[in-house]
Amino acid sequence: MNDGVNGIALAVFIFFFALVTVMGFLAARWRKAAVADNLDEWGLGGRSFGTWITWFLLGGDLYTAYTFVAVPAAIYAAGAAGFFAVPYTILVYPLIFTFLPRLWSVSHRHGYVTTSDFVKGRFGSRGLSLAVALTGILATMPYIALQLVGIQAVLDVMGVGGGESTHWFVKDLPLLIAFGVLAAYTYSSGLRAPALIAFVKDALIYIVIIVAIVYIPVELGGFDEIFSSAEEKFSETGGSLVTGPDAHWAYATLALGSALALFMYPHAITATLSSRSRNVIRRNTTILPLYSLMLGMLALLGFMGIAAGIEVENGQLIVPQLFENMFPAWFAGVAFAAIGIGALVPAAIMSIAAANLFTRNIYRDFFRPDATPAREAQVSKITSLLVKVGALVFVLTMDKTTAINFQLLGGIWIVQTMPALVGGLFTRWFHRWALLAGWAVGMLYGTIAAYYVESPTQKHFGGSNDTIPLIGEIGYIGLTAFVLNLLVTLVLTFVLRALNAPDGVDETSPGDYTADAGDPGVQEKLPPVAKAP
Repeated sequence: MNDGVNGIALAVFIFFFALVTVMGFLAARWRKAAVADNLDEWGLGGRSFGTWITWFLLGGDLYTAYTFVAVPAAIYAAGAAGFFAVPYTILVYPLIFTFLPRLWSVSHRHGYVTTSDFVKGRFGSRGLSLAVALTGILATMPYIALQLVGIQAVLDVMGVGGGESTHWFVKDLPLLIAFGVLAAYTYSSGLRAPALIAFVKDALIYIVIIVAIVYIPVELGGFDEIFSSAEEKFSETGGSLVTGPDAHWAYATLALGSALALFMYPHAITATLSSRSRNVIRRNTTILPLYSLMLGMLALLGFMGIAAGIEVENGQLIVPQLFENMFPAWFAGVAFAAIGIGALVPAAIMSIAAANLFTRNIYRDFFRPDATPAREAQVSKITSLLVKVGALVFVLTMDKTTAINFQLLGGIWIVQTMPALVGGLFTRWFHRWALLAGWAVGMLYGTIAAYYVESPTQKHFGGSNDTIPLIGEIGYIGLTAFVLNLLVTLVLTFVLRALNAPDGVDETSPGDYTADAGDPGVQEKLPPVAKAP
């Protein structure tokens, strides 16, 4: 690792960072509507994005800077088990093909901005809606923090910030500047900013990965040498190039549980609802697997780090340090820019999604039911700033492993909203009280079980970016908690239906779930602004 500043790489990084900053502010004028002071415009980009914009936005949303550093870090530390991220991103697209178009249709029919809006409208339960909203915010906060961790890792390798400076402000100044820029253009442009920047982010990532997968193996003597070096290391440390029979169940449950959780996150739904038709969603489920191909190539960088002889205490630095060592300084700057911008896009979308949840399902539902659309937009803008400030404080004051563990918990938590969201898209049979009880059981079990997972370096919440996370005795804790959630929901629904317990009012109708933007009923109901309850 360089002791000084890599000036050329830093200059290239600053150039691209400045470019996306300008784009972020200009995005406020991109596709600007006549009436802009509402959540449809600020928080969902006017619900106007087509296939390619949605593709880049979803890709920028789901394949983050943390993905860029964490997946190869897991491969570097544990070997083949770290590849669980590849099959789960393959499994997820057939799953979302079945329910996201339905969610898009009903949301456009009724002006829903968040998943909690839908849950409240479908089941007539503010309590269940609040549970979904709080879970979404709770799961998103550490995810945003980890995007800042990704930026910090790049700055560390370039020799800027994160060192042993005697003053914390000097040490963290570059990260503070990056945060300030992110906060400013998100506040100004809303979802349009990450949508526009995602083009640059994804282009850079594809260029860097394609170059890395060709250039680095040539420099290291080919893939035979890379895999031989990895096998030699794992024979000493306990990892493996191929998962053993005793790890198959953990691997499978982790991949399946992660696939179920991915599109429950608020930022994934926000990007989905910003599209202009349900056919855009269908087309995206067929072309988004291209990112899975990229992810598979990205994962191989972990093995390359081993072959390159890189030794780091912090696993997050594997990929940045590999780029620093193997690439010319100017292209290392391009690669660092790809990671840095790869943090800005999802961080912006995540903060917007969390802010929308707070505004619509906490502030409006419980404090200001008469809030105007303009007031909602203003509250959401301010909340998005506060969410980012909270993530920044988290990064600056807490150990990075703590942030990682909370993000891992976020996956366990967010999948507990699936029975209410996905179940509600296909049936009204589940009782609202049963769904709330199932959610509570899943949350409680998942959190307690995760707390007691140990790793070689941690007594509680075992797992980090270097290891395969939160696996209990019967597999991935998130999936186990989800199964318990579903069982409680089913049993209590039978009981409550038998007792004729009062049911909530369903404001949706069957036709709402299949209509497209071109349908007259949608055009009549689609509000120019987010509608009041």
